[in-house]
Order: sequence, then C-alpha cells, then structure tokens
Amino acid sequence: MNLLKVENLCVDFPTPDGLVAAVHDTSFEINPGETLAIVGESGSGKTVTNLALMGLIPLRTANVSGSAIFESHDGPVDLLEMDRKDLRKYRGRDIAMIFQDPMSSLHPFYTIGDQIIEAHQAHNQVDEKISKARAIELLEMVGIQGAATRLKSFPHQFSGGMRQRVMIAMALVNNPSLLIADEPTTALDVTVQAQIMKLLSDLQKELKMAMILITHDMGLVAGAADRVNVMYAGRIVESAGVKDLYANPLMPYTQGLLASVPRMDRPQTDRLSAIPGQPPSMIALPSGCSFNPRCSRKNEVGGSKCESQMPDLTPRGNQHFSRCFIGEGA
Repeated sequence: MNLLKVENLCVDFPTPDGLVAAVHDTSFEINPGETLAIVGESGSGKTVTNLALMGLIPLRTANVSGSAIFESHDGPVDLLEMDRKDLRKYRGRDIAMIFQDPMSSLHPFYTIGDQIIEAHQAHNQVDEKISKARAIELLEMVGIQGAATRLKSFPHQFSGGMRQRVMIAMALVNNPSLLIADEPTTALDVTVQAQIMKLLSDLQKELKMAMILITHDMGLVAGAADRVNVMYAGRIVESAGVKDLYANPLMPYTQGLLASVPRMDRPQTDRLSAIPGQPPSMIALPSGCSFNPRCSRKNEVGGSKCESQMPDLTPRGNQHFSRCFIGEGA
C-alpha cells in the first residue's frame, strides 16, 4: 500500500505577464520507509510540488488541482481537497517538512526550546514538562550536546549545521510517517552535508518513516535515495530506481545532469560537460518537448516531432519511465 499517491498535480500562478505553469500533470507515489528523491535545476517545480502537498501555497494567488491520497493515522485523506484548517491536523504530525534555510525558518525572537515545545504541544494534549522532555530527547537524538541547556539558546547562537539539526528535531518531534526534506544541506560545508545526510538516514531507519528528498545535487542522491524523479519545466521527465537511473539514464536531460557531476564508479578521462542554454520561462514554455531547445539528441527522432509534440511519461523497463521520443517502442 502506498503511503502517498499523487495524481495529476497541477499548480499555476496567474500573473500580469501570463500564467506560470509551475507544476503540470505530475503523478508519483511513495511507500512506507522509502526515500524518493526529486531532482532538477532551480525552477523545475520540485519545491512547489511539495509545498502544494503541505498546503503551504496561498490559494488566493495560485490554482492547485489533482489529488494526493495520504495514509494518515485516521485513514486515507486527500491532502489537496482538504480544507486548510483541517490540514493543520496532519501537517507537523503525520507529514513534516525541513526547509532550505533554517535561519529564516526558525523564529529569531524565541528560543530553540520554545519552538520545539510549541511544535509538540500543537498536536499533543500533554503537560509542558512532557513536551520539554521530548524536545531534549530529540535534540540529543540529532547530536546536540548539552541539550537541556541548549533549549534556552536562540537560533543565532547556533552554527548553520546546528540550526539544521534543530530543524530536523522540530520536524521529527511528533514522529511523522513522511518527512519532506527540501535541500537540507544547502549552504553547508561538505563535511557538515555528509553528517546531516547520515543523520537523516539513521533517523529514517530508526523511526521507520518515508522521506522525500528535494535536491539539485545528483551526488547526494546516489547514496541517499531508493527511487528518483527527475523534473524539468514543471514535469517529471524520468523516474527510476536509483541504481537503474545512474546505470542507464534514458532522457537526455538526465544524461546531461549526470554528465555534469564527477562519477566515482567510472574513470574520469574527459572534462565534465554542462547542459547548454538556460531553463525555459515558465510563462512561455516552448512547444513540444520543453527540453527540445537544449537537447543535443533531438536529431535522432527525425522530423519536427520534438518541437511539436509533448512526449508522454512511458515505461521503458522495470519501474523505469522516460518522457522522450528517443527509444520509443524499443
């Protein structure tokens, strides 16, 4: 049984310049205990997809449609159809999210302890002493020394890596079954990045939770994910198990992403290559395949098919899907 099944998710932002199609017809699923990575360049729709699931996109400024069936403690619920007031019951308890910048996510005027305790009390009718003990337990779990004392510290008194650990503690305080980690290692030193990813992996196994990892770092994905969804211009363009994706990328965009990062499993004889051009404007997407203006392999398809038709996300093997005309029907 899927923990979360998203079908035909669309998120549009009307603007004076036109409609921004941030996410278009996106479907995916995640199982209990699984790690699903969502990768792509900035602006590809990774974060907007998950903000929509969390109910954090203002409906006054956006159009959100589709379905997202989540197996909560109360049974299956549709996160996208739910009233925002009702969704708060599940947000932070069943589903939690770690945001990109812990300094802007933590309130600068309140202590670390106050903020973690508040997150626990919002979903548990217990004495504050119990919530405080839970906060100390979580800070110790994420590796913060002297947790009882550090409860009284303010966010600016922590380093970037320590603030990220606090955000993880706050997200896990209610034992969610699904954790969404949005670029959890952004702006951290490489050694701290490794520590944070190991911490998330260890906590995931210990708490038996599923995780959606949002990142643009293909190197990070290799050792952290079970499956990968590659997004481009608001659509999933390839989806596969992590080993299959790295061994046999099918979509030229995925091939370009992998060619731009060092590979430890292969001899590096040539310079790394970059994907030419820039991501398209989400207001004026190119006709046909959105990647076609940057694709170096579209001549393999023949005619003007890539410029005139949007390929479907079609199965190309065991749980491997690709949105590309190359190899179609093979």
